Amino acid sequence: MSDAVATQSSDEEVIAYELHGNCYLNITQRCTLRCDFCPKFNKTFEVQGYDLRLKHEPTVKQIIAAVGDVSRYQEIVFCGLGESTLRLEVMLAVAAQLKQRGAFIRLNTDGLASLVHGRDVTPALAGKVDALSISMNAQDEATYNRHCRPKKEYPGAYQAMLDFARQAKAFVPSVTLTAIDGLDGVDIEACRNIADELGVEFRRRELDVVG
Repeated sequence: MSDAVATQSSDEEVIAYELHGNCYLNITQRCTLRCDFCPKFNKTFEVQGYDLRLKHEPTVKQIIAAVGDVSRYQEIVFCGLGESTLRLEVMLAVAAQLKQRGAFIRLNTDGLASLVHGRDVTPALAGKVDALSISMNAQDEATYNRHCRPKKEYPGAYQAMLDFARQAKAFVPSVTLTAIDGLDGVDIEACRNIADELGVEFRRRELDVVG
């Protein structure tokens, strides 16, 4: 068990949990990808000792209540074991309210929101999201598809993710692409070079280190 502190709903579902001085928000389990390295596709919903399985997707009111006092945290992070932008309007409503209370908001995302919603959603992030961490995970489409396994209804996911990063930097102060060192065939330096070309930051992640 980690030293994290989880805030749970009445039926014991973890909506918010604390790690590294940040509050992580678990608002959905739905995903656009089926990543072969994701815990839930390896038969566990556990992160840092907490079961993030959700029976119901929490409401805006429930998420705000789960966060509590924002001054306790360095950042509020939309993360969990699902893609938060699949609940885009809920995510934006929560972010707006927490920003009004002085929170720093980070969104960890697969970068496919514009592809999924059929429009450029990056302008909607302005003033609500302070930092984006986008899972790039590969230096080319073939390697990306092998590990991230986008659903067939989202063709062109890899390029859509890069386009999202490029467009988002006009509306979000900090945009970072990430890739996991240790995935077969992933070239970390090539990924870093792509981030440089897009004019965004890059962060190397470690395989099997979640949270």
